[in-house]
Amino acid sequence: MLGLRTTIYKVPDLLAAKAWYNKAFDTTPYFDEPFYVGYNIAGYELGLHPYEGQSVPVGENVFSYWGVEDVKSSCKKLVDIGATMFEEPMEVGDDIIVASVKDPWGNIIGLIYNPHFKLP
Repeated sequence: MLGLRTTIYKVPDLLAAKAWYNKAFDTTPYFDEPFYVGYNIAGYELGLHPYEGQSVPVGENVFSYWGVEDVKSSCKKLVDIGATMFEEPMEVGDDIIVASVKDPWGNIIGLIYNPHFKLP
């Protein structure tokens, strides 16, 4: 593990959440699309991800992504020791790859390979 990289909050109203986070962090997003809003907070990623429907189950509304060099092999290691896949590895653009597993207690562990990430 290379350290914490990204935290994503799933929100039902992306526009309202964006307005609130703009005020909360006194900044504007560097990436602003209907499917994702991304902020650079002191070199770390704070993301807003919209969801549709009723509500997201507790434990599935916040994702923290841990940096890794190889998402697939890191997923395999965690599954081999008892985790279960939650979201299969996928490229989300700009050579960034994410995936997530649930630990044996149902907590989500996000994994991210982001070649553009630089520590502050």
